[in-house]
Amino acid sequence: MGAGIPEQRAGQDAPFLTVAEVAERMRVSRMTVYRLVHSGELPAVRFGRSFRVPPEAVSELIESARYTGG
Repeated sequence: MGAGIPEQRAGQDAPFLTVAEVAERMRVSRMTVYRLVHSGELPAVRFGRSFRVPPEAVSELIESARYTGG
């Protein structure tokens, strides 16, 4: 997987993803992820000053945004 990222954290088995991991997975900026979290489009849990996102929430957001054309 990614450099310096332990296998469990990088995969779908991780209980939560960081904002940076979500941004990397979605290929968007961290600011975009924060906007999605604050708008309620992407569910997240707040631990102190940090947000963590369930991996399945990222998958669901991507699937709901899928464009089929026509």
